[in-house]
Amino acid sequence: MKTQKVWLITGASRGFGLEIARAALAAGDRVVGTVRSNPAQLTTALQNHPDLHVVQMDVTQEDQVQAAVRQGIARFERVDILVNNAGYGMVTAIEEATDAEVRKQYDTNVFGLLNVTRAVLPYLRQRKSGRVINISSLFGHDVVPGWGLYGSTKFAVEGISKGLAAELTPLGIHVTAVAPGLFTTDFLSTESYVAAKTIIADYQATVGPIRSGADALHGNQPGDPKKFAQVILQLANTERPPLHLLVGKDAIAMCQSNAAKLAQEIEAWLLVATSTDHDQRITASTIA
Repeated sequence: MKTQKVWLITGASRGFGLEIARAALAAGDRVVGTVRSNPAQLTTALQNHPDLHVVQMDVTQEDQVQAAVRQGIARFERVDILVNNAGYGMVTAIEEATDAEVRKQYDTNVFGLLNVTRAVLPYLRQRKSGRVINISSLFGHDVVPGWGLYGSTKFAVEGISKGLAAELTPLGIHVTAVAPGLFTTDFLSTESYVAAKTIIADYQATVGPIRSGADALHGNQPGDPKKFAQVILQLANTERPPLHLLVGKDAIAMCQSNAAKLAQEIEAWLLVATSTDHDQRITASTIA
């Protein structure tokens, strides 16, 4: 008989979060779905499912996060799977973004993820089991113009996930950074991503096409979010989950291209890079 799991999913009101919540409930599990606003929207979308508990929470507000996690634990007694999904994109050349715009991006995508992880981990450590699934991005492995700052937050998620895995695996808790490619969520809708207010003409050739192309690409991405949710469901039930999981042909192609470029750079600069050791170290054996 299947053991009923309890999921805590951030950013569950739409996109990946909503589809993962729907798939988990359909599989017979329980879900604590967190939303930044309008909890009734998620309740209605998931047809007031009896195994769904919706909590209003802004991941950037640590007090709210702690309270929301306590509510989820009070409702279902435990958390087995944390899905850090909340986040948003920003299209901008790096120079164009203001300090405030960059900090807001990091507050949600990085520090918000850390707030939620810190709130949930004590419960996972107490049970010596559980899963942490961090939603990264193909831009967490390589970047394109205009998505560099957003990509840097996902590089951070990849690094945090790697560190967490080293620390948590001995405690029976598995961590996976999931890097999806482009899926037909509302990520590229004008209501979801942010464009920096400043536009510098010198970046028209590189960032300009990205700015104008985002709306055209919206709705035409290759990935099916329902199928993505099934991958996450399979991941959560795998005995030995991977640390990194790229999802989508575009994500795999981008990562492979980046790995090849890195290998070429290492080879091209190998003699220079390995020329920095001291010529000779004085040791007891050389003195004797």
